Amino acid sequence: MLASPEPKGLVPFTKESLELMKQRIAKKHNEEHKEDLQPNVDLEVGKELPFAYGNLSPGMVSAPLEDVDPYYNKNTFMVLNKKRTIFRFNTTSTWCTLSPFSSIRRTTIKVLVHPFFRLLILISVLTDCILMTMTDFVDWKAILENALLGIYTFEILVKLIARGIWAGPFSFVGDPWNWLDFSVTLFEFITRYLLPGFTSILNIARTLRILKIIPLNKGQRSLVGNLSHCVKKLTGVILLTLLFLSIFSLIGMGLFMGNLKHKCLRWPQENENETLHNRTGSLYDIREVESFYYLEGERDALLCGNRTDASQCPEGYMCVKAGRNPDFGYTNFDNFGWALFALFRLMTQDYPEALYHQILYASGKIYMIFFVVVSFWFAFYLASLFLSILAMAYEEEKQTHTEKAKKIEPKYQQTLKELQEGKGAAKTKTTQIEMKKISSTTMSTSVDMLDDATLRNKKEVKDSRKKCPFCCYRFAKIFLIWNCSPCWLKLKDFIHMIIMDPFTDLALIICIILNTLFLALQYYPLSVKMDNVLAIGNMVFIGIFTAEMIFKIIAMHPYGYFQVGWNIFDSLIVFHGLAELCLMNVRGFALLQPFSLLRIFKLGKYWPTFRSLMWTLSTSLVALKNLILLLFMFTVFSAVLGLKIFGASYKNCVCSIDQDCQPPRWHMHDFFHSYLNVFRILCGEWIETLWECLEVANRITCIPFYMMVILIGNLLIFYLFLALVSSFCSYKSTTIENNKEAKNVQLAVARIKKGINYVLLKTLCKKQNAKKEKLENINDTYIKDTISDNTLSELSNTQDFLKDKEKSSGTEKNTMTENENQSLIPSPSVSETVPIASGESDIENLDNKEIQSKSADGSSKEKVKQSSSSECSTVDIAISEEEEMVYEHEKTKHLKNGHERRSSPSQISRESKKGKIWKNIRKTCCKIVENSWFKCFIGLVTLLSTGALAFEDIYINQRKTIKILLEYADMIFTYIFILEMLLKWMAYGFKAYFTNAWYRLDFMVVIVFCLSLIGKSQEDLKPLISIKFLRALRVLSQFERMKVVVRALIKTTLPTVNVFLICLMIWLAFSILGVHLFAGKFYECIDPTSGERFPLSEVINKSQCESLVFNEPMPWENAELNFDNVGNGFLSLFQVATFNGWITIMNSAVDSIDVEMQPNFEDNIYMYCYFTNFIIFGLFLPLSMLIGSIVANFNKHKMKQGGSNIFITVKQKKLCRGLKKLMSEDSQNPIPRPANKFQGFIFGLVMNKIFSIIIMVLIFAHALILMMESEDESPQMEIALYWINTIFVLLYTGECLLKLISFRCYYFTIGWNIFDFMVVIFSITGLFLPIMVGYYLVSPSLVQLILLSRIIHILRLGKGPEAFHNLLLPLMLSLPALLNLSLLIFLLMFVYAIFGMYNFAYVKKEAGINDVSNFETFGSSILCIFQVTIVAGWDGMLSAIFNSKWSDCDPDKINPGTQIKGDCGNPYIGIIYFVSYILISWLIIINMYIVVIMEFFNIVSKKQAKTLSEDDFRKFFQVWKRFDPDRTQYIDSSKLSDFAAALDPPLLMLKPNKGQLIAMDLPMAVGDRIHCLDILLAFTKRVLGKDEKMEKVLSEIETGFMLANPFKITYEPITTTLKRRQEAVSATIIQRAYKSYRLRQNEKNAANIHMIDDDVDVKGTKEVIHFDKAKEKSIIQSQI
Repeated sequence: MLASPEPKGLVPFTKESLELMKQRIAKKHNEEHKEDLQPNVDLEVGKELPFAYGNLSPGMVSAPLEDVDPYYNKNTFMVLNKKRTIFRFNTTSTWCTLSPFSSIRRTTIKVLVHPFFRLLILISVLTDCILMTMTDFVDWKAILENALLGIYTFEILVKLIARGIWAGPFSFVGDPWNWLDFSVTLFEFITRYLLPGFTSILNIARTLRILKIIPLNKGQRSLVGNLSHCVKKLTGVILLTLLFLSIFSLIGMGLFMGNLKHKCLRWPQENENETLHNRTGSLYDIREVESFYYLEGERDALLCGNRTDASQCPEGYMCVKAGRNPDFGYTNFDNFGWALFALFRLMTQDYPEALYHQILYASGKIYMIFFVVVSFWFAFYLASLFLSILAMAYEEEKQTHTEKAKKIEPKYQQTLKELQEGKGAAKTKTTQIEMKKISSTTMSTSVDMLDDATLRNKKEVKDSRKKCPFCCYRFAKIFLIWNCSPCWLKLKDFIHMIIMDPFTDLALIICIILNTLFLALQYYPLSVKMDNVLAIGNMVFIGIFTAEMIFKIIAMHPYGYFQVGWNIFDSLIVFHGLAELCLMNVRGFALLQPFSLLRIFKLGKYWPTFRSLMWTLSTSLVALKNLILLLFMFTVFSAVLGLKIFGASYKNCVCSIDQDCQPPRWHMHDFFHSYLNVFRILCGEWIETLWECLEVANRITCIPFYMMVILIGNLLIFYLFLALVSSFCSYKSTTIENNKEAKNVQLAVARIKKGINYVLLKTLCKKQNAKKEKLENINDTYIKDTISDNTLSELSNTQDFLKDKEKSSGTEKNTMTENENQSLIPSPSVSETVPIASGESDIENLDNKEIQSKSADGSSKEKVKQSSSSECSTVDIAISEEEEMVYEHEKTKHLKNGHERRSSPSQISRESKKGKIWKNIRKTCCKIVENSWFKCFIGLVTLLSTGALAFEDIYINQRKTIKILLEYADMIFTYIFILEMLLKWMAYGFKAYFTNAWYRLDFMVVIVFCLSLIGKSQEDLKPLISIKFLRALRVLSQFERMKVVVRALIKTTLPTVNVFLICLMIWLAFSILGVHLFAGKFYECIDPTSGERFPLSEVINKSQCESLVFNEPMPWENAELNFDNVGNGFLSLFQVATFNGWITIMNSAVDSIDVEMQPNFEDNIYMYCYFTNFIIFGLFLPLSMLIGSIVANFNKHKMKQGGSNIFITVKQKKLCRGLKKLMSEDSQNPIPRPANKFQGFIFGLVMNKIFSIIIMVLIFAHALILMMESEDESPQMEIALYWINTIFVLLYTGECLLKLISFRCYYFTIGWNIFDFMVVIFSITGLFLPIMVGYYLVSPSLVQLILLSRIIHILRLGKGPEAFHNLLLPLMLSLPALLNLSLLIFLLMFVYAIFGMYNFAYVKKEAGINDVSNFETFGSSILCIFQVTIVAGWDGMLSAIFNSKWSDCDPDKINPGTQIKGDCGNPYIGIIYFVSYILISWLIIINMYIVVIMEFFNIVSKKQAKTLSEDDFRKFFQVWKRFDPDRTQYIDSSKLSDFAAALDPPLLMLKPNKGQLIAMDLPMAVGDRIHCLDILLAFTKRVLGKDEKMEKVLSEIETGFMLANPFKITYEPITTTLKRRQEAVSATIIQRAYKSYRLRQNEKNAANIHMIDDDVDVKGTKEVIHFDKAKEKSIIQSQI
């Protein structure tokens, strides 16, 4: 609401203005009523004053003016600078604040508001930032720092004098950013001149000056406020995350405490007594390098465990607990702090595969469950909540800006109209300028306010209206518009006709694609012949593009040519190509060759999707410029801060992390490396650099610095990511307008298709003309002989049915058409019952075209045919209820005559016996395959055949019995599936069977079964056995949940193909660029003894490597992942995109020098920029495009289904409603109070809230005590913890007994009580079991973990915070969809695990394949696949599979127990295997995130919207029961106020509410009673407001109430609450008038008479009141 609708002029601020202001303040202070004013959005500080307030005269510039906003016009005045920017100052003169009329203050105000002052401060801050990034000391640096200190001091003094110290909200202290400036400046003075020894602390504090950029930019300042608002909203999620981090940390302590110290100790045969002495002494003092077993290339010793499924030590070693923990001792669960640190690492998914392997090595593979739960809960669910709240905050901000823009636009339109009418053209012009500025600012604050096409048109209109000087027009007309002679014009028209022809554009597209192919053909080593071919091709394409440019310039004139942006882009490409040809032999010009990649993007001119996405991206980045600048500023600030804190430590203490005392690659000794380190942290890779930081520095500085960068940086990144996703969600491919080039290409393709069709028709017609007459003569006879009346009637009736259906609603038709046309998306009825094919009818070859043409408009005919029997069948196929209703409705209209003809005896007699037998056979087959028991049997057999694959591991030959059973089982499964297929062929026919995608999948699986059996029988075909993993795909067609998920994934994924191709094109450009930069440069000379690279001082190039030692060649090896060709470049970029193995790739790139040159450490350090740019422009932005498109498709199909989740079945929708009721309050019946006094006393004690609070305090106290436990605690501490656990067990047992006594048998009707009872039983058992069987078998921590499980009571509704319940609600409501998606992921994991067993079981164990993660057995293979699912460590597995050469593996190695030889891998299969799995699983997981986030959006939107849910009505009737226990459906009007106050929001009406209730005008029956339905309808109307849909909702509520209460008591209302109130007011007025009349009549009477009259009146009033109450009581008793 704007405070000043009518702008007033500008008035100078004088002493009279100050006096009037004081008087106004004093007057308002005395008044009780306060005005509800709101600040004007257009008049905020920092904004430009609208021109509606008049022109700014020179005398008013930088002079005090009266504030034009009434909200601030109390104790403030306003100052404007030349740019009309608003500044506000306080008028009070307290705390050494000068008067606003002081010349000194006025002078400082002029300095402060001058634009040059802010520019000076900004330049000073940027200069200071540059100085802080410098590590080398120079003489002028100190002088410049002193000058900057003087500027900052001058700034503070100016602000102190101009604003005052403490005089109000606009004073110096009123701005928190001034506190920062003052603190840093004061600290700098103290440390520089008083405490010169604290220079390092000063350098750290000075980095805060970088943050001064935020208050200098209003957009960034408001953005920081929005982000702080987001953090407040994230409070609940942060607390929930901390809670679960603590819980899982305590669980980790109980499971893994001390386990990571178990190592393989050498057990020598000699000096055995000395070794035993060392073991009995202190094993922690053993030197790790000498005593423990190390794997090749590993930094830490091999971990082991005492469990059977843990890692075992090699021969000659034994597993003992000795030494320190891995990773410099920082990875462990020995106390709560380090356990919390490990869980935070798992939550952020940073290098989880290392911790994953360490735990499984030391504790056993069974603890994979722990990692699965942690990964799901933290990396998925809590991350989804974070993203949901951030997305909701961004949407709210965007909606707020949109509403502001909508309010501003009409206001300025009205102002413009007034100025046009009354004030002159000058003001009108200025107002138009102001409107343009306002519209541009509002446009930048909100993305996607208007449609893309509308914005594009506005931009074009704006560009067309730009005015140029007259001389420019004259120059363009003379030199840029070529209309020389008629001959030239004829040539121009001829070239225009050629160059604008559709086939020319098609030819240019082909040239661009061929040019891209030529660019992608670069590889190393490139032969001379191929190099010449590519060079010639490059010249040809340059010539083609040059000719295109010249012809277009001639055809369009230079003026018209350069008016188009794409033409300018084309001309730049041509100029670059010509320069490349001319300067080909010039040294250094090779750096410009990568710019030839821009030719790839010429496709964008002909690709509407590309243009639309790029336009959306550009507008989004412009609108989000403040957020991008804030993120960049934060990374610079963090890099400088890290440089100042840790720079010296990395130089002085580097020997603690490197034996040669060389700085690591990732350090903070200089700004560039510090910035790269911060960038790596923001990419999610922080744990390894943190270990090194902890070694060179201390925990007090390292951990807070890293936590700050991780938390704040990820908040900014996620906010930016969600903003981009939101903008791409609004992308609509249907609204894209094709330009002329794109239309030309479509026209050319259409002409080519037309020509091909014409040629085909001509050739076919020649063949058909010869047979035409013969077919026409046969046709009538054939129909009469073969078509029965039954078939003809059904055909005619079907066509009539189609015609009627086409007249019905179009939405149903379109939806069904879309569903039916998808290959894997049939309608639900089709998926359950497949009809007998009409293709097997006797008329399938006759008049087929006519039938198809009649049903070409829609798929109604297909629906009828697919959901009913074929024309020649009498099988009654089971149909759904909806289809049955439609069938019964249409049968009476259309099939009456046909039925009579079908049932006639003459037709039955004409049917042959063979036809009857054939129909009976098909009918029987159909009944069999449609039988539910048959379907269950096939489903069971499918699961068994799929599960049997898990037993075929490398040990299958050693298990002869299992192998024989599996062979027989395969044969049985094959025969069963073949039989099923034959039955379906008989029942449905070939056409219906093979037109259903799921049956085609079943057919493919049957073929796989047959081929695998053939492969077993013949030695030459044994490779066919490896395709058995495809058998598991049959599960997809057998279960409806799988079908629903697959259909939904296809719906959300397939429409994103265009976006995916654009992302692929961007990757192609980066891959080709990588080939230009790094092809052949990753080779290095390796020392075969150590495996290290020779230093550059020993080997310079390849020739020296080949003759290094006694003229014997050393290995000159290439990196596994390189950029020698585009394919390898794609794989390398894919690893960079998944942040797996990307450090190794970047190290190779940074060390590279040139082709056949030995790499050197960071010789080419700025190649880091290539990878950072790829992560930003090749990963972050394309990922936001792709996810935005997926979210848009998800919302689109969700709206088509009425807002329901697209990943659940119909049955699961009912389950969701049940889950919602289960999560709601009062979902269970209350426990009755016992009649026994003692039990009643205990019942009251237990049901008291204080009792619940005490139990929760005990639970948290126990958790706090568990946090004090550590691995190296003393025996006294162990005894104390044991007795503390015993006490808690006794307390929980007492609680359980009290509840059993008071609740009686009702105790076990509540799930939480059953859980508590089980905890008590297991706790007592766990307390005494170790004493009986020993502590070795049962861990003492078992009781602690069991008792800790009670902490989940905090999530119970009514027991814990309501915020936790609201955060768990999205998970519970999306649980069915998540289970469906999880089943699909598990099936995918199963299929790929089996495939891995068949192909990589014998791969050499190195890198990522080891004793825990391998493909030897199904369990180990699943472990590997789970690791790939969380995108962790798959690069190591692929590296092991890359071992395919003789130097890396042994192809003739004999594997015991099998006939398979060798331990080599297949790189090509490995690449396809891992890349395909990551992409498919990523798509599924992304949809899982979307499901939870959209469910959260749905819940929040329902709370914000004016809607009432089923829960609101249920709670209404629960409260009604308390006020109407006899179920009379009425309550007394006197109870209405209490009833309204007892309701839950949004129906709640807080007291005082009597006035609102009376205004509702509720009908009242006899006895002043109000009916339940009337109250419900009135309250619903109050919530919903005056909406168009309100009447419909009210009628639905009334109908539902009548159905639920059929025996409603009829009544006739006698009055309403409003009328009754009016009657009461009228009676009061009459009584007062009568009393005043009596008083006037008795004024002349004596005083005693007056007293007597008063007593009589009082007595009469009491009698009237008593009589009314007695009458009302008698009426109520009579009604009862």
